[in-house]
Amino acid sequence: MVTHCYEWMEALISSLIAVMLLFTVLLRVVNVSGPSMLPNLHNGDHVLLTSYFYQPQPGDVVVIMHTAKLADPIIKRVIATGGQTVDIDFKAGRVYVDGNLLDESDYIRNGITTQPSDYTYPLTVPEGYIFVLGDNRAVSNDSRSDEVGMIDERYVLGKAEIIVFPFNRFGTIT
Repeated sequence: MVTHCYEWMEALISSLIAVMLLFTVLLRVVNVSGPSMLPNLHNGDHVLLTSYFYQPQPGDVVVIMHTAKLADPIIKRVIATGGQTVDIDFKAGRVYVDGNLLDESDYIRNGITTQPSDYTYPLTVPEGYIFVLGDNRAVSNDSRSDEVGMIDERYVLGKAEIIVFPFNRFGTIT
């Protein structure tokens, strides 16, 4: 009887340790705050991140730990990676990477607004950095602002893969 109790305790503790390691090293759940990623991610959504050996790619939705001037984590879409050139046509609401117009019809809420940017375009993303934009560009504080700017890849916490809560929004992130 006592032996079975120890076996159950050992199995329970081993399982708890495995789950803790899984969710601290490989997977994380992060809360979305604010409207900058509408219509795809809503304020209060909980998303599952993959982070183990993750390398940012254009089109990925990522969580960034912090930036030079922002202390709180932010969630944005990768537009360009190191060595790529970004050009924004503010009047037409279009984004170009390496001279090619991005097809953002799957995720964009509205195009780039005529809001001013702290940078002059075109600009080339330095190696080891990424350029990010929110999907709801009218309200997004992103790489167009010097508060966010280019993001050092070391500050990318991981790629947002799945909305896990609320349950009625469960699904993959486009």
